[in-house]
Amino acid sequence: MGKTAIVILNWNGKSLLEKFLPSVVKYSTLPGVEIVVADNASSDDSVSFLQKNYPAIKIVRLDKNYGFAGGYNKSLEQVDADYFMLLNSDVEVAENWLQPLIALMDSDEKIAACQPKIRSYRYRDYFEHAGASGGFVDKNYFPFCRGRIFNEVEKDEGQYDNRREIFWATGAALMIRANIFRESGGLDNDFFAHMEEIDLCWRLKNRGYKIFVEPASVVYHLGGATLNYMSPKKTMLNFRNNLYMIYKNIARGKFFGMLLTRLFYDTVAAFKFLFSLQFTYFFAVMKAHCQFWFTMHRFTEKRKENLKQAISFDHAEIFGKSVVKAFYLNGKKKFSELEF
Repeated sequence: MGKTAIVILNWNGKSLLEKFLPSVVKYSTLPGVEIVVADNASSDDSVSFLQKNYPAIKIVRLDKNYGFAGGYNKSLEQVDADYFMLLNSDVEVAENWLQPLIALMDSDEKIAACQPKIRSYRYRDYFEHAGASGGFVDKNYFPFCRGRIFNEVEKDEGQYDNRREIFWATGAALMIRANIFRESGGLDNDFFAHMEEIDLCWRLKNRGYKIFVEPASVVYHLGGATLNYMSPKKTMLNFRNNLYMIYKNIARGKFFGMLLTRLFYDTVAAFKFLFSLQFTYFFAVMKAHCQFWFTMHRFTEKRKENLKQAISFDHAEIFGKSVVKAFYLNGKKKFSELEF
């Protein structure tokens, strides 16, 4: 069994630690397992709370808030393990949640990363938005999940309980091999937050590794604890970072054609916000594209390196049609209704 470090990134989240850390401690006290809290320079008393109530937990203290990507990259430099389990601070874990993930990773060295099944903390019979039972993308690289397409979340009735290969694993509960995490460059700091795990998984898929979901492991995610699912800032980050990851990982000769396609879809989305009088969201989409164009040069060397390391760009976990059309025009609201 590989040594596993459960690493929880915290920023002013004392209330979340109080609420969710007890389940992690209760169900993760196993041989070879260490719990680490990485603190993104919190200004509340998160650290003193941990020191007083959980003295056995290792604390990695960062000098400023590096965001999700940078916070994990910085803190994991100080963690020694075979497997990193990146776990959001607003996740409640169930009994025996960790063992199936470790067993899966131990079974095949080509599996670079995996995730448990993610259910909603509030509505416990339903999947949770961020990950559900495994992540996918469509031909235009819009992400969706087994159990969640856009904002339509399915009830978990065991319909996606089979372990299977996926395109991306959620950053809310991501187990990844430490050596592969480091060799591949980790999470992209320039994303700050949102979609950096999809970017990482896409990078790993292109390099010949596998990503899996293990539904025998179940966790419950609150979601939106640090940034609400529907906020202008999150909208901007998602639109911008989606363009970043496409530029970094798409095959040679396909980027500008895909960019034109995404410009069309994003323009439609922006004007939908505008006509709905959601002006801050309209400007969030505009800002996302402006930032992408003005900062795209930062990713040129990353793209060159990713292309150099890639051995395949064709993946069965990419839905060969448009999930946007399937959802909005054909009324296919469930993953099981898509024709993979």
